[in-house]
Amino acid sequence: MKLTDWILLWTLSLLWGGSFLFNELALAGLPAISIVWGRVALAAVLLSVALRASGQGMPARRVWPALAVMGLLNNLVPFTLFVLAQGQITGALASVLNATTPLFTVLVAHFATADERLTPAKAAGVGLGFAGVVVMMVGENLGGELLAILACLGAALSYGLAGVWGRRFRAAGLTPMQTAFGMVTASAVCLTPVWLVVDQPWALGWPGVSPVLAVVGLASLSSALAYLIFFRILARAGAVAISLVTFLIPFSAAGLGWLV
Repeated sequence: MKLTDWILLWTLSLLWGGSFLFNELALAGLPAISIVWGRVALAAVLLSVALRASGQGMPARRVWPALAVMGLLNNLVPFTLFVLAQGQITGALASVLNATTPLFTVLVAHFATADERLTPAKAAGVGLGFAGVVVMMVGENLGGELLAILACLGAALSYGLAGVWGRRFRAAGLTPMQTAFGMVTASAVCLTPVWLVVDQPWALGWPGVSPVLAVVGLASLSSALAYLIFFRILARAGAVAISLVTFLIPFSAAGLGWLV
């Protein structure tokens, strides 16, 4: 990885670390599905504006099924699992569990790709990283929180699958902005019926200013801007490299939580 890739990786860790703080603030007034829907729907609007302003065309019809799968793996499943989990555990602990993503990514990449095979060096690095996650969890009170922890691990696995699945979009000729727009748009379309049935938004009261601003932050910073950076790094450095951001996110999430 080049120096610019590392700078982008640290920036991405701040944007995604902030998502755990935004989730906690949003949960004070909104149900989980509404938070996730607001995040992807508003991000789709913002990215559509950016796409038009940049003069880039919409993704071709043939790639939308692949974008829908990416939206499921990289948006709907992990976003929902993390929001639900944060109703039981802190954002700092959730971000630590999210740091298991590289472990899953390396395993998925080994079986699903020809150029990112598992090597002794990678295995040792991932093993040390996983050991670091375990060390950071020492002293945490995990009583009654097993389902929340399993949800976070499931989200990390979903991110690992998404990191490998997303490699195909560079070969398809999509720019990072086109890929990000298509992914969040497909996510919003797929989630809308679920949101209407489960949360019945017309029956929800005003959640308050803080939860609404938190969803805006999730959409604009932790989704729209973050995904532009994510797909740029993914195209330049690969799935395993982009998964390293999850080792940096716990520091960002804990630091932002302490600051706010």
